[in-house]
Amino acid sequence: MDQLNATELKARLEAGDIDLIDVRQPDEHAFAAIEGARLIPLGEIVSRMDELDASRETAIYCHTGGRSARAIQALQHYGFTGKLYNLAGGINAWSNDVDPTVPRY
Repeated sequence: MDQLNATELKARLEAGDIDLIDVRQPDEHAFAAIEGARLIPLGEIVSRMDELDASRETAIYCHTGGRSARAIQALQHYGFTGKLYNLAGGINAWSNDVDPTVPRY
């Protein structure tokens, strides 16, 4: 599975060449989120995969990287053909390495 670290993801987001999906629950997203991320909880990711643009690269994140990895596996299993990246370390890594104003939990 391809991964990006938080610094790499920040550069890609600034360049505007990658989409960002948060697969956590709505209350987690409300507490702390990466700006520009779209919320699609893990339990809905397969049924909503038509909302992802397979022509664009997409990074997926969660709290620490486990749920996002499962989301990528599920999307690939059910035929999503776009390029997917897991944010290594999830939003915790983002908070530690890129934006300390994003709360940790």
